[in-house]
This record gives sequence, structure tokens and C-alpha cells, in this order.
Amino acid sequence: CQYETALDPELLCIFGTGDLGRSLGQRLLQSGYKVVYGSRRPHSCGPVPQGAQVMSHAAAARSASLIFICVHREHYDFIEMMAPHLEGKVMEVLIPYCVFSRLVPGAEVVKGLNTLSAWALQNGLLAGKQVFLCGNSAKAKHAVAEMATKLGLTVLDRGSLSAARELEDFPLQLFPQWRLPLCVALGLTAFFYFYLLIRDVLYAYFEDGKDISFRIMVSLANKVFPIVSLIMLSLCYLPGVIAAFIQLYRGTKYSRFPDWLDRWMLCRKQIGLIALGFALLHAIYTFIIPIRYAVRHKLISRMKNNKTTPFNFDNTEAWATDSFYVLGILGFFLYVLLGLTSLPSVGGSLSWREFNFVQSKLGHLTLTICTAHGYIYGWNKFLRPSTYKWYTPPGYMLCLVVPSIVLVLKMLLLLPCVDNTLTRIRQGWERTRLREEEGEIKATNL
Repeated sequence: CQYETALDPELLCIFGTGDLGRSLGQRLLQSGYKVVYGSRRPHSCGPVPQGAQVMSHAAAARSASLIFICVHREHYDFIEMMAPHLEGKVMEVLIPYCVFSRLVPGAEVVKGLNTLSAWALQNGLLAGKQVFLCGNSAKAKHAVAEMATKLGLTVLDRGSLSAARELEDFPLQLFPQWRLPLCVALGLTAFFYFYLLIRDVLYAYFEDGKDISFRIMVSLANKVFPIVSLIMLSLCYLPGVIAAFIQLYRGTKYSRFPDWLDRWMLCRKQIGLIALGFALLHAIYTFIIPIRYAVRHKLISRMKNNKTTPFNFDNTEAWATDSFYVLGILGFFLYVLLGLTSLPSVGGSLSWREFNFVQSKLGHLTLTICTAHGYIYGWNKFLRPSTYKWYTPPGYMLCLVVPSIVLVLKMLLLLPCVDNTLTRIRQGWERTRLREEEGEIKATNL
């Protein structure tokens, strides 16, 4: 957007000497501006940044063309009395616009900096941070945009003041894209933790008379972490598979997905990062297993009793164990690679084709390797009756259901006949349009 010539921004006015007002003034002074504060008590308002002046509201408003409103809700009343001094002024409003528009209808209002916190301003965490600007005056928006750019902010124009309500809601949102993934992760963790507590600890106590409650802290948790991680990783790629089958069924890419699927697809990044976090916990817990008291005690007892088992070079158990660890290491490496490419600084340096290759191709490879890691863990236990304690399947067997479904569906999509049709649909081809064209051709021939 091309703005008109800006108002002189050398002297800026801030109404409010609280945390936000002082932090904003400090940043403006460091950026080369002069700052004057408007206060109800100019001589007893508390400390302000060095180099700034403090005046009454009326005097401060007359001295500057660009004014920032940083006052608490209980002090809005004075603004109405200031209306004659604010006519025609450019106002960057950090309070709700609906309130301010009623108090000063003649001001040129701009919204944008209300997404900044006093903490971010104090610590200088502004470089590259995006702020959304809206306002009805191009000249006013240009004045604020120029100031924000000098602070190191990236300004995005969101149009007229009709977008003010949306911008005001941004600071009040609490991890909107993380709520669903975190709820799913916590639900899975709680379910499998208590499920394995019943199968492993309570079963041993009631059936065998053994108290192995000490395993709750490490062994039980180290079973839950990889289970939740694998399920979360599969949930990261399941919506893409579902979306592909919906497009195949409808024969077009222009039909809107269901709302639940849209919401699911928008939080895939967060789901993947949570999966990486659980995988990291699994790796850490695995490393500390050899130093646990129970393991050391068992090893020392064997050494004292001189118990040894002859090694069988044809033993498939050795191959299975080595394969299990190798797949675990490779899977975790790819996990970390996927997590790194999700960082804006890394993902921004990749082309779209490179980013798509890492997140899609390597992502499904990661899911395949981690699923194989789980299958090898229980390759010789699936058919043992002792595996099903109290007639319940082990946790690792349950966690393989979702990733196995995702991989099978993905393999179906990779079949040439299916993949070619899906590619054509995503390139704009529509089945309904083809039928209409065929009907027109038949009608012409008749």
C-alpha cells in the first residue's frame, strides 16, 4: 500500500506513564524520537525514561501530531474532555477502539501496536516481529507504519478500522493453535499411563504378589512417551490423507473441507512438535535406564552368582535388538530434522519444493521407521498368551493401530492410478466439469 506523505514524527506524545507507556517511550527514544508524556499528575507521575518530558494532557497533545493512548480502562473519562485538543490528530490507540471512537469521533485513529507487550518493549524483542495495522486514513497509517519500522517491526496493512476488533483480540488469545494438540496429547498420556499402570503394576501385585510400584517413575513413563509420540506423529499426517480421499471422492479441489478437518490441518505443526517433545523424553529416559538402582542391582546379582548365557551367533534376537535400536536412532534423527525445518528461520530458507519434500516425504519416512521400530519391539510377543494380561493387549500394540492405518492409506494414494487422478485434481481438473463437457459434446453430435 502506498501511503501519503507522513506527519512529522520527530516529537511523539504518549498518554499514560504506566509500564506500557514507559516501555514504549524508552524504545522510541532509543530509535531517535523525542517523547513527551501526557499525565493527569505531571509533577508526581513517577519515573519516566531519561530524556522524555512530562506535561498535562492538553499541553502534550498540542505539542505533537502523533499520540499514543496507553491508559487503563478506569481512566478513559479524561479522553472525552480532551476531544477538542485531539481533533485531526493521528491516534495510535492501545485501548479498545469501540470505546475510543465514541469519545473522540474526529481523531484519525490507527490500531496496530496493541499486540505489543511492555515486556517485549523493555527487552527489545521487536526485530522482525509482525504488527497488523488498520485505519481509515492513509496518512495516519503511514505515520504509524514509519515509526513502527524504525522500531524494527514488520508492518502488515489490514485495511480499514473495521478490522480493529479482530486485532484487539490477538493479545487475549492463549495459544489458540496449541489447545487441540495439547488436549489430545494430555488425553493420550493419561489414558495410556493408567492403562499400563493396571496392566503392569497392578497385575503383578494381584496375580504374582510382586510390588513393582517403583517402575511408575521411569519404566512406566518410558513406555507412555513413545506411544504418545508415535500416535501424535501419525495424527500429524492423517488429516492430509483424509483430505486426499475427500478430494478424490468429490472430484475437485475447490470444495471446502469440513470445519473439523480444517481446524485439524491448521494445527499439524503443533501436533508434530509435541510428538518430537515426547520422542525427546523417550530418548532421555532410555539413556538413564542403565544407572537405575533396579538395573544395577540385577546386574551385580548376576555377576556375584556368575550367571552367564552362551551367545548364539544365529540368534535372531540379536538381529532384532540391533534393528530395534538402529530404527529408533534413525527415527529420532528424522524427528529432529522435521522439527528444525518447522522453525521460521530454517523453513524460510528453503524453497517450497524443498520444504514440501522434508515435511511430506521425510515425514512419512519418519512415520514408517518409527512404526517399524514399534513392530520390531514386539515381533515375538504378538502371539504369546502371556502378552495379554487380563485379556488386554499391550500398549505398544494399541499405539501401532493409527500409524498402520495412515501408512496403508498413504500406500493406496501412491498407486499410479490413484496418484495420477489426485495430481490432476490438485492441478485444477474437476470431474463434474468433465461430465458437463462430455454432455455438451453429445448434445452437439445429436
